[in-house]
Amino acid sequence: MDLQAAILEALGLRSGLTSTEIHAAIGSEQSVRTTKRILDRLVAKKLVDKEGTYRSTRYALGKSYDILHSIDVDDYFAADIDERVIQGSFNHMLLQTDLYDLDLFTEEELVTLAGLQATYRKNVDELSPAEYQREIERLAIDLSWKSSQIEGNTYSLLETERLLKDRETAAGKTKDDAVMLLNHKEAIDFVVDHPGYLQELSVRRIEDIHSLLTKDLGISRNLRKRRVGITGTNYRPLDNEFQIREAFELMCRLINQTKDVFAKSLLALVLISYIQGFADGNKRTARITSNALLIAHGYCPLSFRTVDSIEYKKAMLIFYEKNNITPFKRIFIEQFAFAVHTYF
Repeated sequence: MDLQAAILEALGLRSGLTSTEIHAAIGSEQSVRTTKRILDRLVAKKLVDKEGTYRSTRYALGKSYDILHSIDVDDYFAADIDERVIQGSFNHMLLQTDLYDLDLFTEEELVTLAGLQATYRKNVDELSPAEYQREIERLAIDLSWKSSQIEGNTYSLLETERLLKDRETAAGKTKDDAVMLLNHKEAIDFVVDHPGYLQELSVRRIEDIHSLLTKDLGISRNLRKRRVGITGTNYRPLDNEFQIREAFELMCRLINQTKDVFAKSLLALVLISYIQGFADGNKRTARITSNALLIAHGYCPLSFRTVDSIEYKKAMLIFYEKNNITPFKRIFIEQFAFAVHTYF
């Protein structure tokens, strides 16, 4: 029996239970002490709230439960699009209250990420400037390829390398595919050459990154003024240009005042996509902005090279529909580890 899942399910059915009542509800063969220990762990993760002391202590699902509880991605998408129970419209409370002072990563996850970052710093310190530049170039090619592939670009990694290094276009590919890749490389080069530009986010600076990524692709610049839809979901983004700008401003304020760099980067990755502030190119802008925040603070950037495009899109859809960040957080941690061990 998964005791943690059973406890959360019991609290979902009835709030304000004591540890003894929870133990009885889940029918565990283990001791009440074990149940209490798991409850303490869930409280530490902010998945469960507790009130009172000693025998009067009662438990309820935490305010952060929807954002942070574990979701089985395969089970979630076993239901068809019209059968899923979702948050169908933009959740304004995410940017106003829900994501403030929230520990997105557990203590164990932060220890893992901090250890990886320490390895990155040690490795980088041992590289010459020329060696470091070669690794950044290699990562930039991989990121340009994968970020474009997620958006349907048909260039292979080898074809991408030839294009970005030698300006050699691939036979049978569209001009837009080549332009998208070249734009990615230009945007990455910009944030590497100007590491302080996005250290403090602003709407204008995010618009600048979007402009670099969408140049010559027939995509409107700056925040959109018309409605957009998202394939594969019934989630409806904001369609009022004034609300879109306000959401972007609130997002920038949230990220700028968030102290943990990993949390800053993760929030940019999901929230720029969630707001869907541009007519197109939202996820591309999110990935580059997320990386710009890492680079600005001396952290290892991500290439996303080993991400499965479908799994990436599923994780994003879960955030759209349930405002749950856990599947995307898993991708973030895996890709940070991959980047540290692969490039530096």
